[in-house]
Amino acid sequence: MSTKVAFISGATGGIGFQVAKRLGQDGYTVILNGIEDAKGAERLAELKEAGIEAEYYGFDVTDENAVTATINTIGEKYGKIDVVVNNAGGLGGRSPIEGMETDFFRKVMALNLDSAFFVSRAAIPFLKKSDNASIINFTSNAAWNAGGPGAGIYGTSKAAVHTLTRALAKELAPANIRVNAVSPGTIDTPFHAQIKETKPEVFASWANSIMLGRLGQPEEVASAISFLVSKDASFITAETLQIGGGQALGI
Repeated sequence: MSTKVAFISGATGGIGFQVAKRLGQDGYTVILNGIEDAKGAERLAELKEAGIEAEYYGFDVTDENAVTATINTIGEKYGKIDVVVNNAGGLGGRSPIEGMETDFFRKVMALNLDSAFFVSRAAIPFLKKSDNASIINFTSNAAWNAGGPGAGIYGTSKAAVHTLTRALAKELAPANIRVNAVSPGTIDTPFHAQIKETKPEVFASWANSIMLGRLGQPEEVASAISFLVSKDASFITAETLQIGGGQALGI
């Protein structure tokens, strides 16, 4: 049986690493991407200690040339890519649209939209060589509610990722490549560590807006992705799966 290969961007922390770990447990050779090489080396060692085949490539997914060159290197080495998880992204900061600097706008769009576009475009020729290919993108509740204060452009970028997911699904269906997205709610990751330590009452209050009464865990996002890329989900494409304990509905 040939090696199954999964590429995960932004895989050195939080949700991305748990996705890499879960797919590694599922039998994939996992290719981690990040921009902090020391953290990448730590994560790689952790996976290998768990018996997972893994590699790390340090590059910025907003750099078109770096993305194309690295994805080509990976695809040519393994002869195919089975799964792409476009996890890299982020808020990028907060700014009202009135007075927003163009550089800030470009940065947020690049971080969330350009990265998913560059990686997906480069990977498509290698995904076509898989017999069970999937792309998983990350969107957000902000794609529907336009985000909190100063996060309007973040929400705009994630709405674009939602549409990119559906556009790719349409385009790649004839090649039997499925494209879906996940939309995590508030997940208990190091991303929230500062507020958890400095304002525990605020952190605890977040659970009040979630129907299931608690924050999510990174492993719960990883398990959903594990399902979406598996053959059990072979008839699912162009969908966005909310992983938020009902948070999107509000209570």
